[in-house]
Amino acid sequence: MQQLVSALLVLLFYASTVSAADRMRIAYSSISGAYIGIWTAREAGFFAKENLDDQIIFIPSATQLSQVIVAGDVDIASLGGGPIMAAAISGADMKIIGNNVNKMIFSIHTKPEVKSIQELRGKRIGVTRFGSSSDVSARYALRKHNLDPQKDVILLQLGSMTSIFGALKSGAIEAALVSPPTQFLSESLGFKELVSVTDMDYAYPNPAMAVPGALIRNKPDSIDRFMRAYVRGVHRARSAREFAIKTLAKYTTVTDPVLLGKTYDFYVGKVIEPAPYVNMTGLQNALDDLARSVPAAKTTKPEQFVDMRFLERVEKSGLLKELYKN
Repeated sequence: MQQLVSALLVLLFYASTVSAADRMRIAYSSISGAYIGIWTAREAGFFAKENLDDQIIFIPSATQLSQVIVAGDVDIASLGGGPIMAAAISGADMKIIGNNVNKMIFSIHTKPEVKSIQELRGKRIGVTRFGSSSDVSARYALRKHNLDPQKDVILLQLGSMTSIFGALKSGAIEAALVSPPTQFLSESLGFKELVSVTDMDYAYPNPAMAVPGALIRNKPDSIDRFMRAYVRGVHRARSAREFAIKTLAKYTTVTDPVLLGKTYDFYVGKVIEPAPYVNMTGLQNALDDLARSVPAAKTTKPEQFVDMRFLERVEKSGLLKELYKN
């Protein structure tokens, strides 16, 4: 009888612990190595260790995901900064708490016979959605090469990165905006990098992590716990290459070990920072781009869209020093 009572007490304790976990719906908007911190935190159990019942959700468009977070259907949304800021300017109650990546990571790919970006005049270029990071990158690169995105080319929104690359392979479009691992897959199949937006070092929140204002006000501790788990996830990715590559394979569905290794080396070795630092120049660039279609963006400041307290707290906690002491 005593053993039975003890077993019941253990079960009750376990049940109460599980029920006490805070639901954390975490969404991301593209198949990209930029999300390795979130994915690794999930696979390593760091969200669970912070007593978060994490649900990882893929919504394949930044503009769509911005609408989902406005509706209150996710708690953390990782997407391009432009749609977040556009929604906030329109009255949406949300803040950026950190950036996964602080620059655009894209290439314009074409068939090998295309020698110059000028040859894309009148041609079709695939992006995910208008207003997304791929769209902003395409327009930025075109302007830098004296092409008018509105008049000189045909920009098509095709949904996911997979759909864009499929259209390039089939000949439905002449050029595509791609990022790793799709970029490396494209190269392996013989397509050509016409322009590297990555090499242009265009500072931009790509992606940023946004949270609803209600979560900040009502459950700030849950955001602190998310931030700690995320930082630990990035550290695990940096220190456990094979584990991180398996995680990339799971979430990108890429099976080629060479492509996975290149994606890992690129993002973890060159792009992802130990913490989700915010580059304010990137936010200003996002505002400047947004001002082309949203006049109110001209009179706003980057600081209006950011709540830095969670990043500051994780820095002051000593966790980063503990993780990177060697």
